[in-house]
Amino acid sequence: MLAPEIDSSDPSSFPWSVFHDRHPVLVERVATAVPRPASQRAALDELLAESTTGTITAPDVDALRHEPWPWWRPEYRGLPWGETPFLWAESYFYRRILDAVDYFVPGPWRGIDPYAPTKSGELAGAAVDDELAALDQEPGWDALVLSSLWGNRADLSFQAGPTAGQETGGLIADDREQLRALVHDRPAGEVHLIADNSGRELLPDLVLIDHLLAAGLATAVVLHVKPHPHYVSDATTADVLAALTRLCTAPGRAAAVGERLDGALRDGRLEIDAHEFFCGPLTYPALPTDLRSRFAAASLTISKGDLNYRRLVGDRHWHPTASFAELTEHFPSPLAALRTLKCDVAVGLTEEIVTHLDATGKPWRLTGEHAVIHVRP
Repeated sequence: MLAPEIDSSDPSSFPWSVFHDRHPVLVERVATAVPRPASQRAALDELLAESTTGTITAPDVDALRHEPWPWWRPEYRGLPWGETPFLWAESYFYRRILDAVDYFVPGPWRGIDPYAPTKSGELAGAAVDDELAALDQEPGWDALVLSSLWGNRADLSFQAGPTAGQETGGLIADDREQLRALVHDRPAGEVHLIADNSGRELLPDLVLIDHLLAAGLATAVVLHVKPHPHYVSDATTADVLAALTRLCTAPGRAAAVGERLDGALRDGRLEIDAHEFFCGPLTYPALPTDLRSRFAAASLTISKGDLNYRRLVGDRHWHPTASFAELTEHFPSPLAALRTLKCDVAVGLTEEIVTHLDATGKPWRLTGEHAVIHVRP
């Protein structure tokens, strides 16, 4: 039986805080990071007012000609935002930001990533220098996996929220041994990695990809990114190239990793894919035929982050002991999900772990202090 879908109608809920506490910060950041024309600032303010106190209006029809209108559920027009499913509403909000900044329309702002200044600042930061320097210690498999996992905390939208924490509560579901077996104890095949954030998360993802290729653990890797900006720090092809430049220009072992990845892109062992599905508001059971076929051919798919997790299991009020394996039976290849918890959805946990976490009195699903590695062979 399906659990109820999550929405943002309850003022005491996390989704409500996303729209009313987090989104105003994000809109202000987008509006002021570069000198935008007054029309864009006005459109951003109108979107913020509509999404917090108004009802849903349709985006510009011309801007939608390149993507499937049915994804955006015209039947929701006229409803308060909080009465629609949270996954849909949040995706729609980010889609409308792109309309507000003229991302899709011909003109000087076409194709300009509204989040680029923040992404670039993070990628150039001193924290990245320290993280890349750690590669000189030649981390092993576990360290590479954990680095990719905890890199998921580097989410620029999460940093704008009031629940962001700096502590690490550790793994509350740990299928590392099953993941190791999928990678090391089977013949090498094509591995797919569905990226989440750019910058400080994407870098350890790329390092993990380099290891898979260099160690002969994968014959090829397909890196799935967004075809255009979506949520604040979501990785696009441009972000992959920026991360590769950061690696190649770093001292020590990081540069060697970047050079190998550069070569892998050139000879086809590493492929970047940017399917339009990844910027839609749908869950993974609705994978289009072409993308489903790609995943079906994979020896393993690694899914990163909260948004992909919500789309894998469904953005619903599941009991946290619900089976990850059962909820992801629809996915057509062996699957590993690496994710730090920053939203309400949690599954695949033991009753003992849930009881312990609930007893702390903390919003353990939201702070990013806890993480899971789920594997479904």
